[in-house]
Amino acid sequence: MDNSTFKIFLALTCLSITSTLILAYKSYPLYQYVTASYNTQKIPDALNSTMPIKDSEHAFYNTCKITDPLNSITPIKDSEHFMVSAFIDHRLGGVIRVIAIIKRNSLQPLYCVYCSAEQVCKTVHTDVQIHNDHFGFPFHVSDVICKGKHMQNATHVRISTKDLDNNATEYLPIQNQVRMSTFKYNFTVCISNLFGDYNNVLQFAQTMEMYKLLGVQHVVIYKTGCGPDLEKLLKHYETEGILEIVPWPINQFLNPSSGWNFQEHKGDVHYYGQLVTLNECIYRHMYQSKYVLLNDIDEIIMPYKHANLPSLMKYLQYAYPRVSVFLFESHVFPTTQFEESRKFKRAEWNNIPGVNIMEHIHREPNRKNIYNPTKMIVNPRKVQQTSVHSSLKNYGYIHRVAFNVSRMAHVREPVQVNLTKEQLFVDKRMWDFEQKLIPNVDRTLKLSGLLRPH
Repeated sequence: MDNSTFKIFLALTCLSITSTLILAYKSYPLYQYVTASYNTQKIPDALNSTMPIKDSEHAFYNTCKITDPLNSITPIKDSEHFMVSAFIDHRLGGVIRVIAIIKRNSLQPLYCVYCSAEQVCKTVHTDVQIHNDHFGFPFHVSDVICKGKHMQNATHVRISTKDLDNNATEYLPIQNQVRMSTFKYNFTVCISNLFGDYNNVLQFAQTMEMYKLLGVQHVVIYKTGCGPDLEKLLKHYETEGILEIVPWPINQFLNPSSGWNFQEHKGDVHYYGQLVTLNECIYRHMYQSKYVLLNDIDEIIMPYKHANLPSLMKYLQYAYPRVSVFLFESHVFPTTQFEESRKFKRAEWNNIPGVNIMEHIHREPNRKNIYNPTKMIVNPRKVQQTSVHSSLKNYGYIHRVAFNVSRMAHVREPVQVNLTKEQLFVDKRMWDFEQKLIPNVDRTLKLSGLLRPH
């Protein structure tokens, strides 16, 4: 082969190799990631994303380590919003639902970045659904819905303000991966918020022990803060296994309101994010608990025709098989009125801070032309969104349980402050549990290191 022929052969060989390399590069996902950033396309409104997945989905390899967030509240970069937790919603075809806190007047287009165990990540547009019960507060619980391909293989997700950004490492683990038909618990109580220096130890212990006697196996508390004595009691119940404490440092990110009315109480978010935690609790226990009770720690849903909650719910579900949300009327037992015999004013409890619910058996009558507020027992698999006193979006029907079947005892300061004792009704239902309740409370206080010699 002469010199000129060799040069022609060498040039053709180099051209062939270069063409092969280009084709291989274009088929590699990294090329798709790089070139996609140069594509110009109209970003759909985040509240009403209608762009097909094939046009909005970008795949890339995340070369950074995916880490779980340190807090239960995670800021969304370059926004005023926050991520809380993420779940597969099998009822909607396996989409990813991210519980979030959104600033209502600062909503920009948001993107969902979800990754598999191999750290292959995809970006899709989102549908942001701000719940409608915001009470005027600027920040409110919202669902960020992510729709894409093969989401059943996703393990982690984050919400981003950019459609292509693989630099972030903080992702939420995706829960509810498997749809379950058998449950770890029959009844879970969700206590939405514990904040400030709340130290009502005696009422807390009595309520927890009453829950157990009624058939509750699991209690969840979203904790921002509490008093030192209650902290000891919480640790006991956590060690015992009935209590799950979810850290809720909402005050590190926002100025939470201590009330429900924005005009009166001000602040960034309603009642320390109560509506965020109630919705989060439903999804957290969707496949862990058959029923979820949504009430506060000073409230007890009491059956009046049945011995406990299992027998009550068996009756209600048989009578109303298509109902998924049961409402229970709230009735106030004012802490300013005491029963006369003082049989439950026990010397053993003199040094225990808090209210003794056994001493308060007088119930306020219904107020004329005023709708009694309710709390709920729900089938969590049938609820999409909830408020405090009723469900916002659910499958199936809602039923208000009859007063004589079951109602909620709310032991608190009076609502009708001008009523005399003679105008109240005597209601001793809690006394039916005294033989087991009192020794159980004593045992718990002793194990918590709170029951001191008198």
